[in-house]
Amino acid sequence: MSADATHPPQVLVVGAGPAGLVAGIALARHGIGVLLVEKRAAISTLSRALVISTRSMEILRAWGLEAAVRAGAANVEPCGWVTPTLASGEGVEIALGFPTAAQAAAVSPTRPAWAAQDHLEPLLLGLLRHYPSAQVRFDAELIGLEQDDDGVTAAVRDRPSAGTQSVRAEFVIGADGAHSAVRELLGIRLEGPDNLAEFHAVQFHAPLTELLGPRRYGLYVITHPDAACVIGRRGPGDRWGCAREWRPGQDRLVDADEHRIAQLIRTAVGVPDLHPRIERTSAFSFAAQLADHYRAGRGFVVGDAAHRMTPRGGTGMNTAIHDAYDLGWKLAWVLRGWAAPALLASYEAERRPVGRHNVERSGDPAGARRTAEEALPHDLHGRVAHHWLRPGDGAVSTLDLLGDGLTLLTADDEAGWAAAAARLDTRAPIVVHAVGAPIATAAGAAPNGAVLLRPDGKLAASWTEPTVPPTADLTGLTPSMRAGS
Repeated sequence: MSADATHPPQVLVVGAGPAGLVAGIALARHGIGVLLVEKRAAISTLSRALVISTRSMEILRAWGLEAAVRAGAANVEPCGWVTPTLASGEGVEIALGFPTAAQAAAVSPTRPAWAAQDHLEPLLLGLLRHYPSAQVRFDAELIGLEQDDDGVTAAVRDRPSAGTQSVRAEFVIGADGAHSAVRELLGIRLEGPDNLAEFHAVQFHAPLTELLGPRRYGLYVITHPDAACVIGRRGPGDRWGCAREWRPGQDRLVDADEHRIAQLIRTAVGVPDLHPRIERTSAFSFAAQLADHYRAGRGFVVGDAAHRMTPRGGTGMNTAIHDAYDLGWKLAWVLRGWAAPALLASYEAERRPVGRHNVERSGDPAGARRTAEEALPHDLHGRVAHHWLRPGDGAVSTLDLLGDGLTLLTADDEAGWAAAAARLDTRAPIVVHAVGAPIATAAGAAPNGAVLLRPDGKLAASWTEPTVPPTADLTGLTPSMRAGS
């Protein structure tokens, strides 16, 4: 098995969930040859994750997907409502760590979207297939992997025919979930507790929106003693989910008939004559585990292959998106010759601490309850501050200035910042934006200075004046400074 001869695979991505799709897009945007293989016949139809975080939406916005994502999102605040039943009219609002629309407007050009995973994945798949350097193959299972100094050789089995073929690439990314074959073949271990709890979930349709009136929340925590559960929106309209932890002595929802499931939903909703239409049931186990390494030689793990999280806090899919985006642009830079291979060491160094924090939060029984002030810094993870350069229609954020290369922000260019940037010994393109003193200072520049930003908006270097070399470590990004800089 080989990719199109015009775009031989430089990176093999295993797994077509959000992590694999985002990694593929981040690479293919740079013209990197990507072959994504997925053992399933198609992407998942389970709604699974329900909310796309602020930072995830910033990435999707930069890729032109924001409007399409919001078209399949529920018009709710990403908060919870604790109540005896949906119909009771009584309850209390709880924070889930995501900013409200008003809170998000102060820190970002976008806001979280309450959109189910099975709405997001087709959008990502469509975008990936748009790039000529990317190929996606379903019903293709990784069964072997070897690596040497120059690359990796993978054995991939075509499941319908049972035929096995060889794929050669420079790197491999394991985005193949909690039971990752790539992780196992790389010798990477998961650390932490498995099987913390067993949860059962039901996806259903029922006319609940009118019942709720102005109480438009993402999650409803039902406290009725006969129907304790969590009911969540699965996007716009009246598509819903009901989930609860299974305890010995309880009915197993995945084994119950539709009559029993419907009765549980009626009790939780508080409407005895409700007739929900059951779409499907599923079971999943809670785990809070972290990979001991995110890299082994030329192999990397992202998403659930790198960390298993409970749904508490809604960080699982979002952490996966951020992992994949981070690794994708860094691999692309190295493969394009824009950066030294040393840059790849920053993937584990920067992303594993985030994974640890989110795994620990998800393992906390109260981990879902965080204020936006507590959780948002971990989501945004140090990217440049958002500020509008001009208000109204056509407004541009500081985040909109970021490109695939390096971005220099300064108050003005009269001091010769463009010339200073040109003296950097880097093959990556550098774009200079004179944004005015207040915004440059807010972005981290010293008075009359400048900041150099990576594609993810993080600081690469800073100057106090254009004749002084940068004060930050540019290892990997810019291997050296030219004489006379």
